[in-house]
Amino acid sequence: MILVVEDDDIIVEGLKLSLQQEGYEVLVAGTKEEALACLNGERQGEMELCLLDIMLPDGNGYEICSEIRKKNSMPILFLTACDDEIHTVLALEQGADDYITKPFHIRELLARMKAVLRRSRGIVAETVINNIGENRIDVQSARVYRNGNEVILTAMEYKLLLILLKNRGQILPRQKILDLLWDDAGGYVNDNTLTVYIKRLRSKLEDSDGYYIETVRGLGYRLNR
Repeated sequence: MILVVEDDDIIVEGLKLSLQQEGYEVLVAGTKEEALACLNGERQGEMELCLLDIMLPDGNGYEICSEIRKKNSMPILFLTACDDEIHTVLALEQGADDYITKPFHIRELLARMKAVLRRSRGIVAETVINNIGENRIDVQSARVYRNGNEVILTAMEYKLLLILLKNRGQILPRQKILDLLWDDAGGYVNDNTLTVYIKRLRSKLEDSDGYYIETVRGLGYRLNR
């Protein structure tokens, strides 16, 4: 099921028709209040992805994104009329997996949706258990724990963590990480996104000083321990 949070009726009708033709079930919310009701409702467990507008009559998409990320790692794509870097970075910092600017072609939106859904469904690794300081990564269940409490990561954050784990102790150039992160959607990435994802991952691993994920100036990043 796809949750569409958008207050423009014309955009909603176009999205519903296109998504239903692709076989998706669609749930629509036109306000922040309606969106939160859907996210806390009886069908919350059926939602696979959220398409989220920024400007809403009673709030904004950033607030909804933040609420989702408190307990849910489903992919979030922002629909925004703002294509400047500030709004892009803010969306990513709130936990979005991707964003697309209005007006957009439905085929591009569908391609991005399928890309983040593949990442969300298909993340795998050879090693089952890894530890980073007080953090325990259970790859088999795709869950991360800190001191016994689950840490909610987005699909992109988790994939970045796996890339670092697989190359623990090695310096990974920024471009190589970006290539691995966006192997199925490379044309859409902005270099600033990696900095945002590293920052978010550090904050969730309580590594704001860069002790676990080290910045090697001029070269890239390295996972220690």
